Amino acid sequence: MTEHAPLDAEPAEPAPAPAPERRFRRDRRHKTLGGVCAGLGRTCDMDPVIFRIGLAVLAVTGGIGLIFYGFAWLFVPYDDEEENEFRKLLTGRVDGPGLAAIVTALVGCGVFLSMLNNGGALTFAAVLALLLAGTGYWSQQRRTTDPDPVAAQAVADAPPEAKAPPVSPAPSWWRDPIVKDGTYVGGTGYFWGPADAVDPMDPVDTAPQDAGPRDPLAKRPTAPPKKREPRGGIGALTFLAALVAGALGAGLTWESRTLGDSLQTGFACALGVFGLSIAISAFRGRTGAGSIVLAIVTAGLLAGSAALPANITTEWIRTNWTPASAADVQSQYEVGSGVGTLDLSKVDVADGKKVETHVEVGAGQAKIILPKADSNDTVEMHIEVGLGDVQLPGDTSDDIDIRPGQEKRITFDPPSGSKASGKLEIHLEVGLGQAEVSRAA
Repeated sequence: MTEHAPLDAEPAEPAPAPAPERRFRRDRRHKTLGGVCAGLGRTCDMDPVIFRIGLAVLAVTGGIGLIFYGFAWLFVPYDDEEENEFRKLLTGRVDGPGLAAIVTALVGCGVFLSMLNNGGALTFAAVLALLLAGTGYWSQQRRTTDPDPVAAQAVADAPPEAKAPPVSPAPSWWRDPIVKDGTYVGGTGYFWGPADAVDPMDPVDTAPQDAGPRDPLAKRPTAPPKKREPRGGIGALTFLAALVAGALGAGLTWESRTLGDSLQTGFACALGVFGLSIAISAFRGRTGAGSIVLAIVTAGLLAGSAALPANITTEWIRTNWTPASAADVQSQYEVGSGVGTLDLSKVDVADGKKVETHVEVGAGQAKIILPKADSNDTVEMHIEVGLGDVQLPGDTSDDIDIRPGQEKRITFDPPSGSKASGKLEIHLEVGLGQAEVSRAA
């Protein structure tokens, strides 16, 4: 016979429900700017102030904080919605938060490019970023515990919650026109998209009708909108203010700093004006596409100026160096911007000796005049040109071949049949321009 369990036996306890997964979402309720740090604090169970201070330090020591904050603001949605700012921008709905996220990321990229030559700052920023990420991960794992069995049983025994009836499907994720004061006149507020966009969040009329089928996407009749007085934009004032700020920033550092530093200062000042203008206009309902385009162009110019060689100066000069003997040859010749000519036609290196020199030109032309072709000295040259042209003895073509990253190693031996005496070693570096090597007549 089959044995039955006793009637008074207690039912087996259900397995505890797994802990809900904590997904990184921006926090709308406790946000200060975009809700990124508040969302990090909630996800990692930490005070958001820790992330705010850490990202602020990372923003000024290498731009990594601005890059992370901008992209997180752009691609991570709020905790109460599934649509992020980037998806809204794709629909053509250009509003304040999306523009602020783009500007933040662009400014961070510009700061990062300007700090590429500062290895100490980038090392500190990398260590701080790793410490911040490790602290957040440790705090999140520390708070991950098994759920309370009593609470899990209470949740299992609770009656199901009532759910709202399903909403009719929307044709797309377009929204109503962007408004700041509740009224608008014509248009949808998009750069592109349907002219008759339907808001999926609008309630659908469920009242019965006597005649004809009802369109499930039809809106309830509303009162005609009030006519709003047009307000002037601030695009022209923004452009003038950015132009003045850029000119002042570059002009004040033109004499004391290098060309790259002066341009970076000017473009950074202009970009700050554009960012402030976009933030103000976004909240006042006067965001213009022109300011956005100019901000993106300025950020690109800032990144380009950061890539300029560090030794390019703002003054164009012409310098001639003519050592009379091997003893007069200096170990270093340098020109920031201009033309530098090193005439080695009178240099005769003694037997078994070696003379070494470095020639650097930031932007311009470097000319090297070697001893005569019948000289018994061996000449070894190492030429590096960041972007430009290299002209060597024997080149018959006068065409200028501009290419990036040119590097050549050349050895000029004594004439055949003659005995080699001394050795002349030349290192030639040109950041932007032309390197020209010729023989003395």
